Amino acid sequence: MAVPPSHRAKSRLTRRGLIGAASAVATGAVVTPAVMAATTDSGEPTDSSGAAQSGTTVETFPETRSKAAAGAAPVEAAFPIGYVGVRWAATGSADGGSIRLRAADGASGDWKSLSGSGCSEANGGALLVPAGSASGYEVKAPDGATGLRSVALDTSHGPERKVDVPSDTTRVRGVAYLSRAAWGADESKRFKPDGTENTPTAYYPFQTITVHHTATPNGDPDPAATVRAIYELHAITNDWGDIGYHFLIDEEGRIYEGRYSGDDGIPAHDGQGKLVTAFHVAGYNSGNLGIALLGNLMEQGPTDAARTALTRLVRVLSRFHGLDPQARLTYTNPITGTQKEVQSISGHRDWMATECPGEVMYAELVRVREAAAVGRS
Repeated sequence: MAVPPSHRAKSRLTRRGLIGAASAVATGAVVTPAVMAATTDSGEPTDSSGAAQSGTTVETFPETRSKAAAGAAPVEAAFPIGYVGVRWAATGSADGGSIRLRAADGASGDWKSLSGSGCSEANGGALLVPAGSASGYEVKAPDGATGLRSVALDTSHGPERKVDVPSDTTRVRGVAYLSRAAWGADESKRFKPDGTENTPTAYYPFQTITVHHTATPNGDPDPAATVRAIYELHAITNDWGDIGYHFLIDEEGRIYEGRYSGDDGIPAHDGQGKLVTAFHVAGYNSGNLGIALLGNLMEQGPTDAARTALTRLVRVLSRFHGLDPQARLTYTNPITGTQKEVQSISGHRDWMATECPGEVMYAELVRVREAAAVGRS
């Protein structure tokens, strides 16, 4: 079985290897998600033949294709639509909003409610609706909404984009994870047309961990493609410049590196151990580490593999920062001074009005806190 490679330059790989070796927590390698193929954008050096230099392998990923639209007019795409991203303004609810997909043969499906389709309609984010290779769609705005926008996404069938991926397994204090390159992140999406970074990295002392679910379909056959869709939605449609979470976990227990954090330190952190600010709890992001479980956990819990991966990740991050997984604390936004009392390991709904991380998953956070605290000295 293949192990998940790293996208990091050699100097960072060495640092992470040392950190991982020093950790008492270790896990086996995980299988890199099978993806269809992939314009070289990783920035890694190649030789004159286009082959990756020593210590890296060339992997291929499909280029993300998208078509953005405004308003409620029907949308057609020249590619099979895997997901439709939908967002609006002037309301915090999806009530009354709906979408109707059109199949490749032109037949229209039934209207389906947008309510409950996303991590939070109140988070300044956007809903990600599975489209199952639709050829087009129509969307209706929620009650009282303005500024309706949508985007058709294909992250599975686009032209091949080659990425140079260092071969060594990446680990965060002993726990294996897929680097951004290993799940096919197109780093060019973090930059504006003039070459400047859309949302430059900013780091603040770590305070707490928040758990989410992505409200995407369970039994996902290609979770890496879903991660790329979330990345496109967050970085481009939301104009956040990057994916909103620090880590994501799929049903097989694979951990994905989220928000770019620079070339030193462990993922999500700088070399001094400060946390990079991401975009997952509006108004409470700086110092707040976000982990998202792929899938919809309203009526079912995470798989055993996902639960185990979440617990291991929470445990090593808690130990790294000296955090008690079962404590309550007062989070203070280092920029605005806004405060909120929460569990040290909280759910998204503890911060704002949302169903996230799902009814069943929220109840399981007690179990996660207890398991993460085992062996804590």
